[in-house]
Parts: sequence; structure tokens; C-alpha cells
Amino acid sequence: MNRVPKGTYTKEFREQAVRLVLVDGLTQREGSRQPFILVGQDAGRLWVVAERKGTLAKVGETQKPQSELEAELARVKRELATVTMERDILKKATVYFAKESR
Repeated sequence: MNRVPKGTYTKEFREQAVRLVLVDGLTQREGSRQPFILVGQDAGRLWVVAERKGTLAKVGETQKPQSELEAELARVKRELATVTMERDILKKATVYFAKESR
């Protein structure tokens, strides 16, 4: 299975995700799985650690800003990865149900 390309997150987004864990008392797993957050657990964990050290503002500074073309390419790659995973699941389901119907 192909991996979904890495996302680019704004400073405010990271702060909101960390606030869910530190202020609202959610676990890191629960915070990263909120419908409006949905980041990987590793990223969420690193953001919380950076906030506790006081370096959350520096996270992502080394990332260069994306041009419109790069952003569109990243979006298309994410969409392709999602569609590919869905297709693979449907293939497996088809094989499974074909065996059951025999």
C-alpha cells in the first residue's frame, strides 16, 4: 500500500492540536483522531513534546513555503493514494465475495 504524502500544517493548526491534548485533557491518540485535526500520532506527539519544551513556534520553520503548483501536486498525490487504497480494498472484497458465492 502506498503512503499518503506528508501534510503541511500551519502554526495555528499545530497549536490547536496541542491545546486539545494539554488543555482539554485528551490523550495524544484521541487528540490526533479528532475529525478536524486528523494528524499522525507521531506528528502530534512531537508537537506536544515541542510545546512542553517551549519550542513549538520553531516547528516547521525550516519548511519552505509551497507554490500553488507544489500544493496542487501534493493534493493530487494525497487523492491518488486514497483512491488507490480504496481500489485495493474493493479488489480484495470482490475476491472474497466471489469465493463465498461459489
